[in-house]
Amino acid sequence: MKKDIHPEYRDVVFTDTSNGFKFITRSTIEAKDTITMEDGNTYPLVKLEVTSESHPFYTGKNVLLDTAGRVEKFNRRFKKKSDNKTEKEA
Repeated sequence: MKKDIHPEYRDVVFTDTSNGFKFITRSTIEAKDTITMEDGNTYPLVKLEVTSESHPFYTGKNVLLDTAGRVEKFNRRFKKKSDNKTEKEA
């Protein structure tokens, strides 16, 4: 590899701002903040809004949407357009 052209690959702490979950992994991401972890070392800190600890897909807490209302609304709109086409064709 050529020297001085690759970003620094180092340990970084990612934290979930919604629940405080933290994990350490290696990354090249640039971080402005730092944090001292339980092991006594200081790491760059990256704040995330959603991680696997807070995303509904991974936690099993899926939010049910009002899909029936959406479907009915779509059908009403679509029916009006299709009715207008049949009247013009006749």
